[in-house]
Amino acid sequence: MLVDVSSRIATNPALLQSGVAVTDWPGAGRSAFVVAGFNGPNRVLCWEDGALADTFDPVVADPAHSAVAVAVADVDGDGREELYVLNAAPGSGGRRSRDRLFRAGGGERPVDLLDQPGCDHPAAPRPGRCVAALDRGGDGRYGFVVTDQGGPLRLYEVTDDGRVADRALDAGLAYAASGRSLLCLPLISEHAMDVVAGNEGAANFVFRHTGNGRYDEVATAAGLADPEEDAAALAPVDVDGDGRLDLVAGSWAGSHRLWLRDDREGFFDVAPAAVAAPSRARTVIAADLDNDGEVELFFNGFGEANRLFARRDGRWVQVGCGQAVEASGLGTGAAVADIDGDGVLELLVAHGGAQAPQPLSLYKVPGAARNSWIRVLPRTRQGAPARGAVVRVHAGGRVQVRAIDAGSGLGQAEPVAHVGLGGQQLVERVEVSWPDGSTAVVASPPSGRLLEVAHP
Repeated sequence: MLVDVSSRIATNPALLQSGVAVTDWPGAGRSAFVVAGFNGPNRVLCWEDGALADTFDPVVADPAHSAVAVAVADVDGDGREELYVLNAAPGSGGRRSRDRLFRAGGGERPVDLLDQPGCDHPAAPRPGRCVAALDRGGDGRYGFVVTDQGGPLRLYEVTDDGRVADRALDAGLAYAASGRSLLCLPLISEHAMDVVAGNEGAANFVFRHTGNGRYDEVATAAGLADPEEDAAALAPVDVDGDGRLDLVAGSWAGSHRLWLRDDREGFFDVAPAAVAAPSRARTVIAADLDNDGEVELFFNGFGEANRLFARRDGRWVQVGCGQAVEASGLGTGAAVADIDGDGVLELLVAHGGAQAPQPLSLYKVPGAARNSWIRVLPRTRQGAPARGAVVRVHAGGRVQVRAIDAGSGLGQAEPVAHVGLGGQQLVERVEVSWPDGSTAVVASPPSGRLLEVAHP
């Protein structure tokens, strides 16, 4: 199914690389894969002249530190996304590494907002694990939720006077555990962004938005605590095709989960044996890679073969990965984007972590462009990508739902709802809901296009 097109990466040495995010960086009007470098520079890969080219910036590259994860969102409300880099290893001189929060755009030199006077961001006492974006106020100004090995969750936001401060305690998020994965989206709440934190050696956390930017922990009541497994990867997916978001969890050497939502009972696991079979997953991608109108699940394995599942006649079945099997790959982060603009998603997979250097991999489904598709990009009121918004596409008598990716730990996709339509050409309508409860409906949009939807 998936074909290796890694030759389209202009420079692709074997490196230790980890998290991946997709954004318009640095505000040049084109998407880029941002890759966290663990033993070398962070990389920003843009599509230029038929290849992914490394647009090296020495400030963002930051080669003296070892990055684990990256995530992007508009933290200051200027309509452009900032880049959070989660560093894990000690820096030079025996000091712990500080994370980075880069602001750039319009030809400006990147500035680290965490290195400004008055910033409430001490060097992390423990190695960081993952990061995701959260708009808890619904105002289009995001913060970054950060987990580490055994410490409390942190939530870094930009205050009205331009400082960065940890607001996790104020929000009710400062719970301690060894966090392995994160997901911020309207999973339980109707439109506000909830927070799911997958933990290692402990029950997961689920924080439900209760209003005024505060949260209650409800994992047990929601049926998502799952203390017997280590949730190393999370992704939203409509498990049963009912037009609502459910949840897939990839475990670290344990059984994977397909959590289906039930309005009375909470979430319960419906993973068939093939999906649940234990493996070491570092990332799970839920995306329509072949534009057939059904989402595929890609389990990115560490030291073992990758696995791919598709929904066929209402059942989840394993299908061949093609050239993306990577039986000896040390998969870490992964993300999808239509980076070359042809209407078909590319899948970029990073490798190595802290183990052994390996090059990046780039995969694509040949012939997928023959199927119809539509792509939807919601904007915040400031004009930035509306991470955490939910898009529903009505076509052919069914509804497909997507969440605009705010990050999941080691992967953050492009901020576009990419919806394959198979042989269906006509789209009846597109519905968008934002974290503040605002909604918009676009009737009869053309397929085969990128539809940008402004905040109402």
